[in-house]
Amino acid sequence: MALVMKKYTMPEQDPAIRAHNFEEVALGYDEETAIAEASRCLNCQKPRCVQGCPVQIDIPGFIAKMKTGDFSDAIEVIKGSNSLPAVCGRVCPQENQCEKYCVMGIKGEPVGIGRLERFAADYDLNEQQKGAPVQCASDAKKVAIVGSGPAGLSAAGELAKKGYKVTIFEALHKAGGVLSYGIPEFRLPKEKIVQVEIDDLKKLGVEIRLNTVIGKLYTVDELMQEEDFGAVFVATGAGLPSFMHIPGENLNGVYSANEFLTRCNLMKAYKFPQYHTPLKVGGTVAVIGGGNVAMDAARTSLRLGADHVYIVYRRSEKELPARLEEVHHAKDEGIDFRLLNNPVEIIGSDDGNVKSLHCIKMELGEPDSSGRRRPVPVAGSEFDLPVETVIVAIGQGPNPLVQSTTPDMLTNKRGNIIADEETGATTKEGVFAGGDIVTGAATVILAMGAGKKAAQAIDKYLKDKG
Repeated sequence: MALVMKKYTMPEQDPAIRAHNFEEVALGYDEETAIAEASRCLNCQKPRCVQGCPVQIDIPGFIAKMKTGDFSDAIEVIKGSNSLPAVCGRVCPQENQCEKYCVMGIKGEPVGIGRLERFAADYDLNEQQKGAPVQCASDAKKVAIVGSGPAGLSAAGELAKKGYKVTIFEALHKAGGVLSYGIPEFRLPKEKIVQVEIDDLKKLGVEIRLNTVIGKLYTVDELMQEEDFGAVFVATGAGLPSFMHIPGENLNGVYSANEFLTRCNLMKAYKFPQYHTPLKVGGTVAVIGGGNVAMDAARTSLRLGADHVYIVYRRSEKELPARLEEVHHAKDEGIDFRLLNNPVEIIGSDDGNVKSLHCIKMELGEPDSSGRRRPVPVAGSEFDLPVETVIVAIGQGPNPLVQSTTPDMLTNKRGNIIADEETGATTKEGVFAGGDIVTGAATVILAMGAGKKAAQAIDKYLKDKG
């Protein structure tokens, strides 16, 4: 049988239909397609794909099970390394990780590892192959995890499997961190996927305390000294929005992407008036930025009723940091990309509302410290883009609350916690950190990898301590 050089196509909602609903865009493989895609794997003697996976999934092992239709065993192989497989199968940038190293990608397209992981995880969810809840030993050592995003959930799963009594402290009313407040429903369904994965962790014995702000209700020191936690893992993410500091950012109709997506996803503005969270987008929206968050904000705006949505980005398409798949989906849905343009002012009307975005055209000069060509303004090229809403999606920083209330835990000049790259150990004994609070805003799977490494280090620390 001839070797199939291209991935089997992922079924998707029609762009003209999905642009007006919040149902999942990618529909997933059926069993026949999943087996066919798995059969493209060459079963290399020295597989390179695993080296690109931050949580070190046995990729050849689970794909070998998929080839024979043994989906139940396939998901067990994945779960041996990954606590959130249905999430990762949907939002991980596999093209820059495991699939980047796939030998099939040399002359054709790499095996669709992410698509196969998603299929196996969804098969497991649909079959409801869930074990009985695990009870911790009465004398189990206690570990506190601050934040229930990808890093915190990953660490919790690993530590629970090792027999620790794990308690997650979450500031918001819903667990999941960025999985719940940041990534839109049409990319990552909350009840069907995120909540089910979290419920699986609870069955491992993990306790989740919601509406609990560490740094206010308890400090890290109080968790260790008064609540008897042997170690603390800080995984509070990057939830502090960044702005451009240009005139007009205080006008009505200007949002940070963080606020905009939180209102829509966590507070269910997309179900208004069933949920009492208003979120006005107006007829024309400009989203500033070119990453995945910018794509999410733009595509969400369209679904909330905007007639026209711009992506305004100061570099060219080649430099867009968003996943190619997300850019492709945005274009298919009609998002208007205004590249090589940089906003310099937001213009308001007499009543304080956004009227237009004043921009200047850019051209690319020499590479900067990131290796990308530096955008340079083109003299005399200013113009106004009439818009009613502006969403700023240029990155997020660390919330300083935990750091400011934890003496002896050092941070860098950006406010990120300084932690060992391999263990997550901070400068404060017994306190570990990982994910976006250490690295700055990155990917879900990188945060999960940090959580997994920290869990292993915490296990060693507590065992050595006796």
